Amino acid sequence: MKPTGFRNTLSTTLLAGALAGCAVGPNFTPPKPPDVPLTPTKLPASTVDALGGVQNFAIAGDISGQWWTLYHSPELNALITAALAHNPSLAAAQATLLEAQETVREDEGVLAPTVSGSFSAQRQQISSADLVGQGVPPDTAIAPYSLYNASLSVSYALDVWGGARRELESTEAQATYQRDELEAAYLALTANIVTAAVTEASLNAQIADTEQVIAAERHELNILRTQVSLGGVAQAEVLSEQATVAQSEASLPPLQSQLAQARNQLAAYVGVFPGNFHEADFTLADLHLPDTLPVSLPAAIIAQRPDIAAATAQLHEASANLGVADAQMLPQVTLSADIGHESLTTGSLFTPQTLLWSLMAGVTQPIFEGGQLAAKRKIALAALQVAGDNYQSTVIAAFQNVADALQALQYDAAALNAAQAAEDAAAQSLTVTENQYQLGAQPFTAVLTAQTTYQAAAINEVKASATRLSDSAALFQALGGGWWHRQDVKVACCGLIP
Repeated sequence: MKPTGFRNTLSTTLLAGALAGCAVGPNFTPPKPPDVPLTPTKLPASTVDALGGVQNFAIAGDISGQWWTLYHSPELNALITAALAHNPSLAAAQATLLEAQETVREDEGVLAPTVSGSFSAQRQQISSADLVGQGVPPDTAIAPYSLYNASLSVSYALDVWGGARRELESTEAQATYQRDELEAAYLALTANIVTAAVTEASLNAQIADTEQVIAAERHELNILRTQVSLGGVAQAEVLSEQATVAQSEASLPPLQSQLAQARNQLAAYVGVFPGNFHEADFTLADLHLPDTLPVSLPAAIIAQRPDIAAATAQLHEASANLGVADAQMLPQVTLSADIGHESLTTGSLFTPQTLLWSLMAGVTQPIFEGGQLAAKRKIALAALQVAGDNYQSTVIAAFQNVADALQALQYDAAALNAAQAAEDAAAQSLTVTENQYQLGAQPFTAVLTAQTTYQAAAINEVKASATRLSDSAALFQALGGGWWHRQDVKVACCGLIP
């Protein structure tokens, strides 16, 4: 039969363990997704037919983990592969995630008891004067002696109110946040590379069109100079054409500067210095317009967007921190035990006679902390409110991104058709005007006006084509980019492992 004291200790331990099953503070539940339409008006089945074809909207369609391959550009695929392997910002995000995961593993140790062992050997000489009070004559010679001690200490803080578990929950939420931030970094990097490639292709086309216009205007200028030498036209017409050529030539360097900056930006995304970046230029012909565009349902957008997931993790962390603040205001229970042997010789160190042990239980109740604990709880409450408001703001911004991309794509196709029609009309007008001028039916000022109109229309058509490509990338980014199909980051049972 066990001693009564042992039964009481066991009962106390079991009761404390039962109490440790609960935790103060709110149990976190993710907010429900909003039940709202994606756009103010009903989304059509597809865009209008334009240069590049029709783009179909696939309601509840899934997103490829490598959505950029829908552009059918091997050069773009290779560039993104290199960027995912060498971009330093992405590497930093991966290292930050690893740091957060290891912090979780460190905090998991709080829930386990701490055990430490020690061994000591001591040689000691006691003064006979110290023993006079025990009846030892003052002139008695006390021989030096050795003292050996081997002991084991165990300490355990009972998590009665769940404060340690809430603190671990907060740390796990931080790791989840870093995981979502890594996914956001992946998504932003790939989308930025696609956009930069489209920008480079657009600038190359604008430069090519501008150079063609300049070549045509120079040819026209040479004709006028010949006519002036023959007395057929006035010198004023030559001067006007020279001014037009100069204006067209002046528009070329800014485009070339933007192109150089776009290539430097691509180099930075790939993680190389601009001087070492020698990839081929992108052209609009290199990039195929995705013909099927997924349209996720509102509930799916909540689950797919890394920024919403990160905001949810921050809300979870704030909720857990409130539980930590609540637990700090309640009694803290600590159990400790020491067992060991102490002997004058090593040979008898572990005999029953040298055994010594102690058990201790302690309860600490905060009584007066100068208002610190109450203030900490108010701080946690305010932080929870901030996290909730930030979550709501993130969700609204996410749905705005999706709506902007969907509506832009509808108007992009119509705008491209209008720009293409304007370019065709401007080209025909320029040809007719030049023919009529040669026949004397139009003044030269009409030719200058037609040239300016055509140049602007050609540039607008290129920009409209590029906008349609970049807005398609914006939709993939707004919907989350299909990260759930990628294997760059694997999910583990108790954390996230790159």
